Amino acid sequence: MQAQVLSGGFSAPAIQSAQAFRGIMEAMARPGTIHTVTGSTPPAPLSAAAGAVLLTLCDADTPVHLAGARDCAEVRAWLAFHTGAPVTDPSSCMFAVGTWEALGPLTAFPVGSSEYPDRSTTLIVETPDLQPQGATLTGPGIKDRASLSVPDVGALQANHALFPLGLDFIFTSGDRLAALPRSTEVS
Repeated sequence: MQAQVLSGGFSAPAIQSAQAFRGIMEAMARPGTIHTVTGSTPPAPLSAAAGAVLLTLCDADTPVHLAGARDCAEVRAWLAFHTGAPVTDPSSCMFAVGTWEALGPLTAFPVGSSEYPDRSTTLIVETPDLQPQGATLTGPGIKDRASLSVPDVGALQANHALFPLGLDFIFTSGDRLAALPRSTEVS
């Protein structure tokens, strides 16, 4: 297990983290677009994209919740070694990673407050596949409309109704990701 903990991070951290950061920010700025992020090979069951997001956005001051099968010794050790991020419960995390089912209920995660709407959780939702079809997306960063395969339109609509509070989502599959900020309307 020790070798697996030490490996799987970015081999060229400055370049690969910058590329991953750009992919994540492009996905957030243009909801529904799908981006490829490479460079990480985290332990199973984390996808390469979820690993890249964690390596890029998390550090020792970023509490992370691991849900379902992602909460295992290998992932905990890998995350601790490469980011120093503490693993915590849903009520105090800044990021959470897992499948849609494992992350439920969404009400367990902070949505921010009227004074600090930025103190909410970003959910990294591991999906079997990402496709530019399914739910219709409108809002900031979308010219007319976009489409994205999402797991639960009703839950995402309820989340958007909380705006400017609410959760932000990064959907991952393999080495691909798409984002759905709380400002995006889903139908």
